[in-house]
Amino acid sequence: MLYYANDFSKHAPKETVPRIRMVWDSILMQLAKENRKFIYGALREGARAKEFEMAIQWLLDCGLIHKSRRVEKPGMPLISYMDMSAFKIYMLDVGLLAAKGNIAAAVLLEKNAIFSEFRGALTEQFVAQELAAAGMELYYYSASGSSGEVDFIVQVEDRAIPVEVKAEENLQAKSLRALVAKYGLKDAVRTSMSNYRERDWMVNVPLFEVSGYLKGR
Repeated sequence: MLYYANDFSKHAPKETVPRIRMVWDSILMQLAKENRKFIYGALREGARAKEFEMAIQWLLDCGLIHKSRRVEKPGMPLISYMDMSAFKIYMLDVGLLAAKGNIAAAVLLEKNAIFSEFRGALTEQFVAQELAAAGMELYYYSASGSSGEVDFIVQVEDRAIPVEVKAEENLQAKSLRALVAKYGLKDAVRTSMSNYRERDWMVNVPLFEVSGYLKGR
């Protein structure tokens, strides 16, 4: 991770480097929260978007992070329902995120309650990088004034398909089901370590197949 930080000084505008490092160093902490939305105030007290927009854009342009933007409705095209002020940031890949936390792979595989939230962040990170690698724009759904959230929504041709990510064995997907019912969506995906299976209102897809399944829809 030190090599990445050193490269910021070599390649980024000198005046932007401190802010780039602040954003980079906050990603794991921001994803480890129950609400993984990126909060500028977590960088420092009183921080504002205009101070860090260029730092985030530099990391995006370098391909070191992925950005998932909030939509308030699964309408088409998704970009027309995008909220520019609300987004999540993921690292390039799950290995970088784990390395940033100095977490050994063996620890993550254990059923340790201390790492349950972080395991969820890593799983969501994995799905984000798989969707991005498949050329899909990243969005997530969150309704105004509601705690309900769906981890991802992707646009496949003329359809918006919500994707709920599950890291644990509890496979309830209340927010996904509520979204499907509210908008009468015909496609919905829950992705987890469980095997492929179809239900009347959604399909469970193994994590390692999620991007391929969506591209084939």
